[in-house]
Amino acid sequence: MKIKVDDIKYAPEVKTEYSAGADLKVKSDKEILIKPTESAQVNTGVYLEIPKGYVGLLFVRSSFGKKGLMLKNSVGVIDSDYRGEVIAQVVNNSEENIVLNDGERFSQIVVVPCLLLKDNIEIVDELEETERGEGGFGSTGK
Repeated sequence: MKIKVDDIKYAPEVKTEYSAGADLKVKSDKEILIKPTESAQVNTGVYLEIPKGYVGLLFVRSSFGKKGLMLKNSVGVIDSDYRGEVIAQVVNNSEENIVLNDGERFSQIVVVPCLLLKDNIEIVDELEETERGEGGFGSTGK
């Protein structure tokens, strides 16, 4: 996967041999203060060329998640044809202020294979039967 960065200090970091994700950092010329229930846009200075047949999934790092920081849309989806900067819209769901500083690792990107739906959707009248059928929320725990 090809990665372009505004400055090498914003290069994604993979901390261990078996890490599923690469940490992304805050790119900001000043600290970002996010008050309780408020949101902010966080730039990363990172641009990705995700291979066709894969998708990038953006998550808040667990160290910030336990403080109450979340992505506004829960998980960011970065398609393989997107070439813009990876930007996170975050919200503070805690009762305390959250501060993000330039260069701080706050999110992570996980790149996984995905079925490209454009040419792989078939509209049908019926779906194949399964043991579970239409059992939804909590149906397998009964």
